Amino acid sequence: MQVQSPFRRHNSTPASSFVLTAYFNLGSLRWLFFWALLLLYLLVIFSNVLLVCVIALNRSLHEPMYMFLCSLFINELYGSAALFPFLLVHILRDVHTVPASFCFFQIYVMHGYATIEFLILACMSYDRYVAICHPLHYRVRMSRSRTAVLILFPWTYGFLAVGVTISLSSSLELCGNHIDKVYCDNYPIIKLACYDTTIINIHGIVMTFNAVVYPFIVIFVTYFRILKVCWRGERRTRQKAVNTCAPHLASVLNFSIAAFFEVLQGRFDMSHLPNMLRVFLSLYFLLCQPLFNPLIYGLVLTNIRLICRGLLLRVFRRAVRTEANSR
Repeated sequence: MQVQSPFRRHNSTPASSFVLTAYFNLGSLRWLFFWALLLLYLLVIFSNVLLVCVIALNRSLHEPMYMFLCSLFINELYGSAALFPFLLVHILRDVHTVPASFCFFQIYVMHGYATIEFLILACMSYDRYVAICHPLHYRVRMSRSRTAVLILFPWTYGFLAVGVTISLSSSLELCGNHIDKVYCDNYPIIKLACYDTTIINIHGIVMTFNAVVYPFIVIFVTYFRILKVCWRGERRTRQKAVNTCAPHLASVLNFSIAAFFEVLQGRFDMSHLPNMLRVFLSLYFLLCQPLFNPLIYGLVLTNIRLICRGLLLRVFRRAVRTEANSR
């Protein structure tokens, strides 16, 4: 016999669908937003796939740093695949009701993407720390087996931890089905629960510590030690540290700011802000990295930039030659 929780409210029901209420009438701008998002998505796919192929097909880039980058770019493709097609469809629709099964699937992918992103950035900071602070022992400390573990750990933990989150959230009985966002999110669903969610909140705190706080501690400690070595070292050492660490620090800062805005919107009432601004800040959390990382790493890292330039030039010349022969 099931015991009724003292926190349960009336009219509770398992959700079969959710209504996304943050969409607003775009009017004649609908197609403008549609084509802009479509072009952004195509840019995300092209840039990330290009860099993954460049790293995978060039043996000179089969180093731990580039392997972490490859994992990062794959994660960008993974996370954006759950957002862009969804947004494109809903921009063109007047009905914004989402089946519960798809909603939880989207939450699983997006939360997994965010968790994996933070953990990969932490692993990358450790790799840079070893390369700069212990260059003579780099090959030993960053062996193939350890690199493989550091690459697989973020994905394994992200899939398992978010899976537990979804299993807890999907079993809730809800007193409503309206989510004030343009995509499904876990915390707004938890706020709809008809009874106490202490266990879910505890799990959320633990997961946040493991996926956000602990990686930040790793990043802070490693870069503190890198700065100490650079401060005492030669100019050449400082220049090497800047060249390899600047893109990573920019990526960490970009994603941290986006995550901060996302947390603010979830935990505090932002109804006084314009709806367009709230939608932009919410999307920035999921758009920033897939667009930003390929650009910053592709431009700053010389090896990747030169190989990409040579590859694109070869493709362009081949296309021109094919066109000339066809005439």
